Amino acid sequence: MCSWQKGFRSAVCLLWSARHDSCWEALPRNRHGLDHSCSVVRTFRYLGDPLCVAACLLYAINRWLILPQVENPFLRGQFNDLLLIPAALPGVLRLQRLLGLRNHDQPPRWSEIALHLVVWSILFEGIGPHVLAVTGDIWDVVAYTVGGVASGFYWNRFATRSLADP
Repeated sequence: MCSWQKGFRSAVCLLWSARHDSCWEALPRNRHGLDHSCSVVRTFRYLGDPLCVAACLLYAINRWLILPQVENPFLRGQFNDLLLIPAALPGVLRLQRLLGLRNHDQPPRWSEIALHLVVWSILFEGIGPHVLAVTGDIWDVVAYTVGGVASGFYWNRFATRSLADP
């Protein structure tokens, strides 16, 4: 590829990414500068992710402000369980990244969400009732799953885009 073709391709990539992402830092880089592959990968912000922040805030509001005032079974039983994946998974993934167990900063993949969903369901609903004074409940697993699926759709809607995407 000659130099004017490389320059044209670079300009197309930059214009496309500015129009679709508006974040110049989202362009992939290699040791020579910009990687002109025309793919834009959004960096996952872990505990700064808007969904994680909102889930933690909703948990705190429900736990300390609403529950003392209300006797609603859903708010007492499953509301906070819906928030498990969006509130806890980003922190766990950040820890895994720091320990070198996760090799990318992309939003959680479906496989990561599913793995943590299964592990936490077994831990909290299978093992927990035998070790702690808690009650295991299949509806909690349903709430974890609904929260995990909703979170997965949110996190993966902008995960990776290519120049071919509209």
